[in-house]
Amino acid sequence: MGIFSIFRRGAPETSEPTDVRAMAGEAAQFYGLDDPRFLEFIRGGTGAVTESGATVSVASAMKNTTVLRCVSLISFSIGMLPLRLQRQDDKTPARGHPLFRVLHRKPNPWQTAFEFRSLMQQRALQYGDAFARIVWSRGRVLQLIPLDPARMRITQLPDWTLRYTFTRTDGGTVDLPQREVLHLRNGLSEDGIRGLSAVRQAAEAIGLARQAERAAARLFRNGMIVGGVLKHPGRLSPEAYERLRASMNDDSGAENAHRWKILEEGMDLEPASQSGRDSQGVENRSLQIAEISRAFGGVPRPLLVMDDTSWGSGIDVLGQLFVRYSLNPWFQAWEQAIERDLLGDADVDVYEAKFNAGALLRGSMKDQAEFFSKALGSGGHQPWMGYEEVREVMDLPERADPPPPPPGLTGKDPSDEPS
Repeated sequence: MGIFSIFRRGAPETSEPTDVRAMAGEAAQFYGLDDPRFLEFIRGGTGAVTESGATVSVASAMKNTTVLRCVSLISFSIGMLPLRLQRQDDKTPARGHPLFRVLHRKPNPWQTAFEFRSLMQQRALQYGDAFARIVWSRGRVLQLIPLDPARMRITQLPDWTLRYTFTRTDGGTVDLPQREVLHLRNGLSEDGIRGLSAVRQAAEAIGLARQAERAAARLFRNGMIVGGVLKHPGRLSPEAYERLRASMNDDSGAENAHRWKILEEGMDLEPASQSGRDSQGVENRSLQIAEISRAFGGVPRPLLVMDDTSWGSGIDVLGQLFVRYSLNPWFQAWEQAIERDLLGDADVDVYEAKFNAGALLRGSMKDQAEFFSKALGSGGHQPWMGYEEVREVMDLPERADPPPPPPGLTGKDPSDEPS
């Protein structure tokens, strides 16, 4: 392909944002030398050039530990939680439905359910969209094949349906109808078709954090870190200098820490202290952690391994906030995308996909024991759960013989007893 063949005149026909179309390789498309995306492509490849001077792409953003932690935390949470297909009427698992096995255990021959969902969620955070090709057989979903979102183009047809054009590694393209693609998108969107990328939206914050990291790295590479200064009122004699130098070399190392130093000729020892400029650099890096976490749903600082927040009993509340406000929107995105793309017209009113987030919302063992005790009716409370329901919540198998009720507890309403 010639260098000028990457240009194409005319208005773009796809609904994807401009920074997605300016991709390297066969998928790169520009609409003239005056296209501002062409300058961005020449300067920074597929990344966005920020005001801080850093070029932020998905690959470079993942080298920032805050971005890596946010993406991995959300992706692993989505991957590890049970996702099952169940009936809408009685909430029982639909184990007989072929989609149950695909979602719960084996989406394709080389990935587990955890690996597939983690990858899809990771790409949805990085690019705003995640795609998987649906392999159908006689109306049944057999496999879900993940597709690289950087090589996917979307076109909305006159009948409002979508056509997905995927660029293969050999340069060829494949047109896929909407029925053959599972599309997980970020809820934030400019056109309702492509989701907004958290990495691209937070490019300025990520770029500033990268520049702060580079400045700290250059300090350790090129700077001079002084532990203290020996001050002399005049000029140190050569003999005293050699004795002092030999003494300092002999006292170096961890085994000689906190040993006393003998100074000569009226010398003073002045320990080095951190400058205000150094403190400002540390504060700026801490601020960028908070700025980046906001772009990924407000991940609480303790979950980002920040030690400036108490890890006491409030950590349970922060964990619940993470589930409710960071993960719950993604639960809805997954569940509704599955019902839209993987369930037929006959099944969509009978079955539903559901995440079980109970494991992340549970409190301490003491709190759980108190809750279940009251739910079973201890302490004079009206019972609202049975023992088999408690075992189901705790992911325990059913028991063949029900346990006897606690002393003084029959499981009946006291108002039903004769006076």
